[in-house]
Amino acid sequence: MLKYEKYYTNQGYLNIAGIDEAGRGPLAGPVVAVAVIWGDKPLIEGIKDSKKISEKKRFSLYKEIMTSAKDVGIGIVQENKIDEINILQSTFLAMRKAIGNLSKTPDLILVDGNKADIKHIKQKNIIKGDSLSYSIGCASIIAKVTRDKIMIEYHNIFPEYNFHKHKGYGTKFHLEMIEKYKSTPIHRKSFKPISSFLPTIKDFDTDKKLQYLSAQICSVHYVKKTCKIIDLNNYFDLVAVTNKKIFICSISTIINGKTINSKIPLNRVNFKSEIKKLNSLLELSSFSQIITHNVSVLLKKDGSKILINEGIKYDI
Repeated sequence: MLKYEKYYTNQGYLNIAGIDEAGRGPLAGPVVAVAVIWGDKPLIEGIKDSKKISEKKRFSLYKEIMTSAKDVGIGIVQENKIDEINILQSTFLAMRKAIGNLSKTPDLILVDGNKADIKHIKQKNIIKGDSLSYSIGCASIIAKVTRDKIMIEYHNIFPEYNFHKHKGYGTKFHLEMIEKYKSTPIHRKSFKPISSFLPTIKDFDTDKKLQYLSAQICSVHYVKKTCKIIDLNNYFDLVAVTNKKIFICSISTIINGKTINSKIPLNRVNFKSEIKKLNSLLELSSFSQIITHNVSVLLKKDGSKILINEGIKYDI
């Protein structure tokens, strides 16, 4: 599968990146593009189009590729941007982000399928490239697994929709849940049939429903910041972790001039007693710091706005 890489290396190209994407077709979540420069490490057995590999095998190969590849760049474009500029332009944007996130700009990119809108780098297009080019095959796997991990996190926020199974694609079950519960903040509003099942404020007719919606919106925000959701609307309004930090959120909702305060406020008086609850959720010794966030979610007809005020910092 390195014949394309070897051919263009012999033509004088030193840094050759394979690029591929995942997530053009789903009704929810981001589109992800990945660029991989392999280098001179031994090849990993089993690299091919990610769609032809089991999920378990993809996750295993993902770890090997991330360890062995010379360079990996990942570009993510979220659903709100997809709605703004369309999925094709969002895919091109994700590819440009992926290239930009490499440690060094490649002098040639190998692209799966049609031409990518990347003007400043020479490119070659390879039909079925994820099965024919090793670096594209690696990019295909990293893109798929990166996106799958995000959708699995979204399942923890919106469990009714089973995002961990269909990853946002329009399966029969997914469509039935959209019709039953309407769309979520991570659905692509410009896609059909999502545009016919957009919720309104009237669908959230109690303070409890509004607060839960705010917690979901807030959770999505933290997932997009590469956090993992540990607790949602249980011991706390929200607990998210990333980079050895634990964020505990106290969430309030603001709607039509009315404020619905959190039932779990965090302050210096109750902080130490409250964080004892974390022992049932996390191995605290794995983290270095706990940070409280007081979050206000402003709900409006045309969307939402999140305001975060950092509170207490506690070194573990």
